[in-house]
Amino acid sequence: MKRVVSWLLSGLLLAPAAAQTGTIVGKVVFKGVPPKPKEVSAAAMKAADAKCAALHKGNPLRVEEIAVNKNGTLRGVLVYLKSGVKGTFKPPAKTVEVDQIGCLFVPHVAAAQVGQPVAFRNSDPLLHNIRANSKQGQSFNIAQPVKGMKQVRKFTKPEIGIQLRCDVHWWMTGYLHILPHPFFAITGNDGSFVIKSVPAGTYTVAAWHEKLGEQRKKVTVKPNATVQVEFVFGSK
Repeated sequence: MKRVVSWLLSGLLLAPAAAQTGTIVGKVVFKGVPPKPKEVSAAAMKAADAKCAALHKGNPLRVEEIAVNKNGTLRGVLVYLKSGVKGTFKPPAKTVEVDQIGCLFVPHVAAAQVGQPVAFRNSDPLLHNIRANSKQGQSFNIAQPVKGMKQVRKFTKPEIGIQLRCDVHWWMTGYLHILPHPFFAITGNDGSFVIKSVPAGTYTVAAWHEKLGEQRKKVTVKPNATVQVEFVFGSK
């Protein structure tokens, strides 16, 4: 009986804390004429690596640095709480995957929490390397000459926009973001984002894109409520 009462009391004590969170939702829009995606010709691929060109069977490779969806939104945009977050947060045990498929980084943009495992994998039957260019002393350069190779790393400092490159294939770039908290999202094929379980309070929400820069907005999150935010980018 004492255990039941204790369990009920603990539930009552935890309920108010759980209710003190809200959700941030929104989308990232692109205004203007979408830029034409860059293409790497079959000849250019073959000059860099004949094995890579063979994977694409003579077809050009599309490289989308500014990826505009059919509904006029942007994908690959990091949306995160830039300021206003209090406390420390235990990193998730789940591993974030960054793969190399078809001589591209997949996904092109990834994000993890400080201390969360990040796995770098080569799924191509050819040599890749991963050169991470960090401004916070977290740079590295690793080779992955064999298909299926995987190396796992943990990052100890928050950092937005760590560029990933493959020196073998000059067009291969990607971006990795390391956050000190779990309140972030990356836009997908509909340009939307959802950030859940945000403690009630006032924050600066930022949207970061590798070519279009960063935008910021102030939002106030109320308990059990959803606040909507829209970011609008355009070609420079």
